[in-house]
Amino acid sequence: MPDHTPPASPRQGRRRPTILDVAAAAGVSKGLVSKVLNGSAGPSAATTQRVLAVAERMGYRKDRTATLLAQRRTRLIGVTIIPSNLYHGELAEEIQSMVDTAGYETVLGAMTATHDERRAIETLIDFRCEALLLLGPTMPEAELAPLVEGIPTVCVGRPLNLPGVDVVRADDKQGIADVVDHLVALGHRGIVHVDGGTGHIAAVRRRAYRAAMRRHGLDATVLSGGLTEHQGAAALKRLRADAGVTAIVAYNDRTAVGLIEALESRGVNVPAGMSVAGFDDSLMARHPRMALTTVNQSPIEQARLAVQAAIDRLSGDDGERREIVLPTRLVIRGSTGAAPVSP
Repeated sequence: MPDHTPPASPRQGRRRPTILDVAAAAGVSKGLVSKVLNGSAGPSAATTQRVLAVAERMGYRKDRTATLLAQRRTRLIGVTIIPSNLYHGELAEEIQSMVDTAGYETVLGAMTATHDERRAIETLIDFRCEALLLLGPTMPEAELAPLVEGIPTVCVGRPLNLPGVDVVRADDKQGIADVVDHLVALGHRGIVHVDGGTGHIAAVRRRAYRAAMRRHGLDATVLSGGLTEHQGAAALKRLRADAGVTAIVAYNDRTAVGLIEALESRGVNVPAGMSVAGFDDSLMARHPRMALTTVNQSPIEQARLAVQAAIDRLSGDDGERREIVLPTRLVIRGSTGAAPVSP
């Protein structure tokens, strides 16, 4: 057979290339492709090289669901996590406890600056995780859908509308609204929001802040922020001293802590000179040094429901996708107080 490799066809829409597509593009049989991909003896070195090159160009990935059916189960549940995200850490701890109780094991897929969400998910799949728990995923739905197709998947923390993907999340809109209501009740009128960047959850909280301010007849001001203490502190530099701001609603606890530290370094007392509220009710929020007013998202209940949803799917539940929205709870501590009286 001449060593001729037809050009690989690009993906169309969301469809993933199959082993038949690879076989057709490489000009060989499906069985031969299967042997090459499984590392079996028989195919020549030249054929093996050609098939692997075609598979890579086409973006072919094995059908892990079919593989799991043919092999012994792993009883592994993969969890994506940002290691620096304290709230993710608390969720992962609760998830581990629930998974242990159910007789499964967890595999953590870390997302970092050099290992993005796609790679983390693909790694968990390659480790033959039977189900996935995605903590606050940021990938667009169109990119996420083919990646998790055929794998029981639960999205934790983010509204997501994908067939077969269950959702467990807190009511972010209500959480932000409760913070704004609390600050208004304390007499604040100049209330700004330091947002969480470009992610989906950040957009939900940003819209909720604007809606709450409109409801109170107040002007809304959003400062670009992020996820970390450094980004919270940096956002403060964009706040004009004469803006009449007396309270800040931060995207999360980490940005709130960065804001508090930056304010105090300027000699502004919290809460006498500026009230600051966060979101997550993380361990740092509960520390006496911070005593941060924040929003609790019921992480134990989120973890329990997410793990249960995954195990239900693994046990054969093929019903309609579920979206469970848990109520939030405002936790009032010492970082918010009455609005300062104008001289």
